[in-house]
Amino acid sequence: MDEGLVKIRHARSKKDFPFLKLENDEYVEFAFKRSKVWLFMVYLGLSVCLMLMLFSFLFVLMTPSVFSEIMKQLFSILFMIILIMALFAGYFIGAIYRGNRLFITNKHAIQTVMLSPASKSMNIIDLPSIEDASYSQNGLAQSLLHYGTLRLSTIGDETTYTFKYSDISTEELKAVSKLITTAKKQNKNSAEE
Repeated sequence: MDEGLVKIRHARSKKDFPFLKLENDEYVEFAFKRSKVWLFMVYLGLSVCLMLMLFSFLFVLMTPSVFSEIMKQLFSILFMIILIMALFAGYFIGAIYRGNRLFITNKHAIQTVMLSPASKSMNIIDLPSIEDASYSQNGLAQSLLHYGTLRLSTIGDETTYTFKYSDISTEELKAVSKLITTAKKQNKNSAEE
C-alpha cells in the first residue's frame, strides 16, 4: 500500500480511536461491536422487571384496606430507590455494551473487554499468530437475528479469543481472514530477509 495512504489511514484511526495504542504504520481496518440484539435483550429484561415493580406498586396504592399508610409510604420509597437503581443499571449496561469491541488493524487484533465499569481488559494479538478465524451461530434465535460468536485461535499456546453477540457478515469474515493471510506472508518475507 502507498506510504501516503498508510499515513492518512493511521492518522484517521488515531483520531477515531484515541484509546488504541497504534504503531506508526498501523491503522484500523475493522471496528466490530456487539450486535444490538444483546443490548435489546438486556434492556427488555430490565423493562419487564420495572413493569412488574410498577404493577405491584399500583396494587399496593389501590388496595386501601389491606395496607396501612405507613406501608404505602415505605413501599413508595422502596419503589423510588429501585427506579433510581434501574436507571443507573441502564446507564452501566450501555457503557458495558460500548466497552466491548474488537478492532482488526493491519497488524493486530485488539479486543477490549468490559465486564463492569470497574473491570476492563484489553487483548492484543499479532495477526500472524492467528491460526484460524471462524464465526458460528448456534440455535434458531442466533440464525434469525443474525448474530453469533467470532473466534480467533492462536498458534502455539492454543488460546482462543471469542467475541460473542457479534453480527459480522460473511464478507467481513473473509476480509479478516485475508488480512491474517497477508500478515502471515509479510511476516514470513520479513523473516527470510
